Amino acid sequence: MIAHPRDPQALRRASGLLVAMLVMWPLLRLSQFSPSTLFEVDNLKVIGGFLRTFLPPEVSAEFLGYVAKATLETLAIATAGIALAFVIAAPLATVMTSSLSVSRIGPGPGHRGRAALRVGVRGLVLLLRGVPELVWALVFVRALGLGATAGVLALAVTYGGMLAKVYTEILESSDTRAVDALLGGGSERLVALAYGLLPNAAQELVSYTVYRWECAIRASVVMGFVGAGGLGQVMDQAMKMLDGGETATIMLVFLLLVLLADALSARLRKLMA
Repeated sequence: MIAHPRDPQALRRASGLLVAMLVMWPLLRLSQFSPSTLFEVDNLKVIGGFLRTFLPPEVSAEFLGYVAKATLETLAIATAGIALAFVIAAPLATVMTSSLSVSRIGPGPGHRGRAALRVGVRGLVLLLRGVPELVWALVFVRALGLGATAGVLALAVTYGGMLAKVYTEILESSDTRAVDALLGGGSERLVALAYGLLPNAAQELVSYTVYRWECAIRASVVMGFVGAGGLGQVMDQAMKMLDGGETATIMLVFLLLVLLADALSARLRKLMA
């Protein structure tokens, strides 16, 4: 009989699984999660009645034109939001990237102040990305009123923080030999960034930015439910009017929009590969 070698990690994995189950169980109880509720007879009747209102979808020319305009607005919100997020993220990431710090080569005048500045900027980035875009959308809707402007600013703030953090991680994980040589020779930080880091990191930076644009399209629809414009705001109005046909049409359009965004994003990343 062939003796199979004993897995030395089996006990550790089993213990980890047991601990995870012990932690998750009280959390599930605290959240009052109960899948069986979905299958109760009364709830099934309500769900069935709700789904029946989706048929047939609304396909009148007037409504489709209205949805097309909202779709273009959603794309505009996502694109403008990502563009502003990049404007916010680029300088923040440049400040936070330790690879561009002259003090890493050797101590110089003002290195403590620059270190304190990096800490402060990291705190700002944490604030920007720590608050969800939906919360920022509520704030801007309250301050500026209903419309796409609130959605653009909400995306710019949250995604600006996200892009800054990931840009910093990408730049810091790149080969720093060229940067060290440039900084050691007296070059400015921006010169070291342009010629030392970007040639190696540009593809990954662009790829992540395109991915975030794809995420921004989904987020812009969700923010519409709080009045930030686009398809979400149109869907919110349809659901408040209990118009299942219009809601179904908007959901189908949103699904097509996401599929097209996914395909475009994948195509762009493949071209950059």
